[in-house]
Amino acid sequence: MRVLLIDDEKELVTTLSERLDLRGIANDWVTSGGDAGLEMIRKEPYDWVVVDLKMPGLSGFESIKAIKELRPETRVILLTGHSAAEDLDHALELGADRYLVKPVDIDVLLSLMQAENI
Repeated sequence: MRVLLIDDEKELVTTLSERLDLRGIANDWVTSGGDAGLEMIRKEPYDWVVVDLKMPGLSGFESIKAIKELRPETRVILLTGHSAAEDLDHALELGADRYLVKPVDIDVLLSLMQAENI
């Protein structure tokens, strides 16, 4: 499994990356869904992209749409600090496969990814 983490909170993405590393899961991270995140997706196929909803520049919604246009087979988990139903519905309509409310529990994140890859 290969994972890309996109969140403007550097401490969050580096912590998640370290925890994935400890579990032997290949991953990359960026702090921008815009140029940096999309460039990674253009260069590398990922099984999963974990993307924050609220980011400066390209939002999580715009990132989901772009990810699905570039690599429709890539699965997406949306991270949000808020669980507004209309935001979550919109993300699912754009192609997100799942969502998690922050703070992220690494075991829950892994369970979601592993359940979908069976």
